[in-house]
Amino acid sequence: MGNWVTVSTKVRREVLEKARRYGINVSEVLRKALEEEVMRRENEELIELLKEASKELRKISEIYGDDFVIRSIRADRDSR
Repeated sequence: MGNWVTVSTKVRREVLEKARRYGINVSEVLRKALEEEVMRRENEELIELLKEASKELRKISEIYGDDFVIRSIRADRDSR
């Protein structure tokens, strides 16, 4: 599974007491929330990288024509 580290945080006592009363696994909820936030940020970063790549591909198409990228991809696939 990988290496694990302990992370601590402070929450209001009443929130923790309510969580316990409802049988909420606080560690699991916090772990899942952190994992989801990291994934959301990674997705945002990926979207920005794809936008930048799209701009560069448009520049290539403007210079060499729309079919240049298609021919390049086909040539790369055929060479495998």
